[in-house]
This record gives sequence, structure tokens and C-alpha cells, in this order.
Amino acid sequence: MRNPTATLKPDIPKIRHQKGLYGVFVNVGAIILVLWLIAYPLSFLPEPIGSNAAYFAEGIRVTVLLTMVSGIAGILLGIVTALAKTSRFHILRWLASSYVMAIRGTPLLVQILFTYFALPILVPWLRLDDFAAASVALSLNVGAFNAEALRAGLLAVPQGQLEAARSLGMNGRHVFMDVVFPQAFKIALPSLANNLIALLKDSSLAFGIGVVELTNVGNRVQAASFQPVPVLLTTAVLYFVLTSLLSGAVAAIESRYHVERRSS
Repeated sequence: MRNPTATLKPDIPKIRHQKGLYGVFVNVGAIILVLWLIAYPLSFLPEPIGSNAAYFAEGIRVTVLLTMVSGIAGILLGIVTALAKTSRFHILRWLASSYVMAIRGTPLLVQILFTYFALPILVPWLRLDDFAAASVALSLNVGAFNAEALRAGLLAVPQGQLEAARSLGMNGRHVFMDVVFPQAFKIALPSLANNLIALLKDSSLAFGIGVVELTNVGNRVQAASFQPVPVLLTTAVLYFVLTSLLSGAVAAIESRYHVERRSS
């Protein structure tokens, strides 16, 4: 006989799922509002911030755009590299390992400078502007770290699940897409999220090749006003706001993804 009190129990996974989805929308909406309206509250601050509010707002938009472009490209590059590192072909494993070793063994600023100044000399037909060069360098950098996180996720999937999927008649593509990759991505998600948040802060190094992002704006304003304390404090607070909102969105995505996988 069915327990009549069972129907009174709340559907906890569904509630957590809805809460996670709500958190994603709230944090993404807050980021959009910051990008759209940040110049207004900044305009009320004393000099030299108030008169340069629109300048700071534009720097924030460039920072977020640089992070989004590099983050998406870095995820795709990380997936490809992780697959290559776990491939049965030696040449693919060697190429992927060499790429990851080169990126992890050199400073990001050197990689950005190399992409902007040295790459056009080595490849004359490849002329990148400052934003494109920074995007390429940041993508290559975060892609290497994403590859290690995803490789660990792929190796963490139990071998028995692969054998069970093959015994059910699933081909290699379906085994990977339906069994291996969803679990590997879930395992790697915290590391991928940390890499994305670090990428937002690392994008400040793009000022080294002239990208007018938030750090570059702050540096220009303090150089013109000779007031480094309020300018750099404002720059730091704006970075803190952005990273906090991004961390909230990432935490909500992690929660939602976790509930989806458990309740599916």
C-alpha cells in the first residue's frame, strides 16, 4: 500500500534544480546590468573617477568581452587537447603534451607579447590587432589548463561503464557523447570554473599590448590625474564585483548541472 504521506514530501531535486536555474539568471542578469549601467553610479564619485565614468564602463565591457571570447575558445581547445592526450595515437599525445607543457611552462604575459609582436614576423600573413592577439594568447593559455582538467575527468570515468555501454550495442561515438563526456565534464566543472574566474583577472595582462580594458583604463586615468590611490582602488573594486558575479553564476551552473545529472 502506498504511503499517503509520500505525496506531501517536496521534490527536493526539482527544487534544487529550479534554485540553480534561478541563480544563473540572477547572476547573468546582474552582470548585464553592471555592463549597461555601471557608468551611472561611477559618475557620482569624486574626481578623477566621476569624470571618467564612461571610460571605466567601456574598459569593463572590453574586459568581459575578452573573457567571454577567450573562455569559449579555451573550452573548445581544452576538449580537443584532452581528447588528443587520451588518444591511442602517439603523435597526437605528443603534440598535445608538448602544447600543454609549453603553455604551462611560460608566463602568460610573455605569451601575449609573443602573439602580438613575434607571431606576425614568423607568419607574415597573420596580422592580428591588439584585441585579437590577446584573445588568441588567452585562449591558448586557458585551453591548456582546461585540457588537464578535462583529461582528468575522462580518466575518472569508470571503465566498467564503457564496457557496459558497448555490451548494449552502442558505437564509439554514442559511448563518448552519452556516457563518457557528460560525466567527465561534470567532474572537471569545478576546475573549469576556477580557470574561467582566473581568466577574468588574467585578462588584465592584455594592457601590455595596448588593449583598452579595465586595468589599462585605470592606469591611464591615474597617469593623467596623478591620483593612483582612488583610481587603483576603484579598479580593484570593479574587478571584485565582476569576479563575485561570475563566481555566483558559476556556482549556480554547478548546482544545476549536478542536479540534472543525478535526476536524469
